[in-house]
Amino acid sequence: MRSIWNGAISFGLVSIPIKLVNATESHSISFRQIHTEDGGRIRYRKYCELEDREVTGQEIGKGYEDADGTIIPITDDDLSRLPIPTARTIEIVAFVPGDRIDPLQMDAAYYLAAGGAPAAKPYTLLREALKRSNKVAIAKFALRGRERLGMLRVVGDAIAMHGLLWPDEVRAPEGLAPDTGVTVRDKELDLADALMDTLGEVDLEDLHDEYREAVEEVIAAKAAGEAPPEAPAPERAGKVLDLMAALENSVRAARESRGEQPEEEAEVKRLPQRTTSRSAPKETGGKKSTSTAKKAAARKTASAARKSTAKTGQSAKAGQDTKAGQDTKKSTARKTPAKKTQAKKTSSRKRSA
Repeated sequence: MRSIWNGAISFGLVSIPIKLVNATESHSISFRQIHTEDGGRIRYRKYCELEDREVTGQEIGKGYEDADGTIIPITDDDLSRLPIPTARTIEIVAFVPGDRIDPLQMDAAYYLAAGGAPAAKPYTLLREALKRSNKVAIAKFALRGRERLGMLRVVGDAIAMHGLLWPDEVRAPEGLAPDTGVTVRDKELDLADALMDTLGEVDLEDLHDEYREAVEEVIAAKAAGEAPPEAPAPERAGKVLDLMAALENSVRAARESRGEQPEEEAEVKRLPQRTTSRSAPKETGGKKSTSTAKKAAARKTASAARKSTAKTGQSAKAGQDTKAGQDTKKSTARKTPAKKTQAKKTSSRKRSA
């Protein structure tokens, strides 16, 4: 790997020649600016304002603009002779536990390579000392025109250095947290813990840049004269109003994605409803309810039949009684004259006597 800076690590009175190498690389896809009408490249040309001509890279240097607009030229030679010990040295100033470093301060990462055979012994000494102490080294160094803060730690068999922001470059998170009182219930915390346990850990080697892959597919399709792939329609997610339901659904989905069987949900049974004389019992589903309904219908049919039979009997009896009454009246009508004649004879005998 190509070094971007050569210098030394200052470890007390020990000096370790090193080469600074980028520890990371970018795989992002770069685009060019083009003229949309004809696809021509858009370039920025560097012109000298005084000579009104384009200049090459070898003719371009650094300059500091003063408050009155005056440009003060600064050369690389000027910067290399700065009166500070970190001009060409990574100066270790302290050793601290790794958890003392706020990740917000992390910047670019570099590898420190030993600069030749003489650096092998002190390089290995520093590496093993960092391993045994379980600490990291805090250092100051100068790179690209300014002094920087760094953290040295062991990665494999090498020493890595993370550039750190100065403490005053990290903003305080004031006014960002919710300013309203929120109460989190223990049940909600339990579900959050369950979700964290279900998601578990991940092997970072399995993660990849899906956005870059999608852009590459689009580029390949258009280069072949084909239509670029279309993105699937996004799911319309509703507003989540129930935090507990959202947590439960998240745990269930996470378990299903990991191939785990979802836990059986407890069966909810309804208690039997109490009935009173004022209200009829409500119909409920099931075999028992169906049987009860059938029995009630049978009793109702039988009752109706008995009522119909009784009514028929009453009608028949009433008819018989009516006929008998008519016959009695006729008989009485026939006997009435005889009784009157007998009464007249009796009365005549009494007068003659």
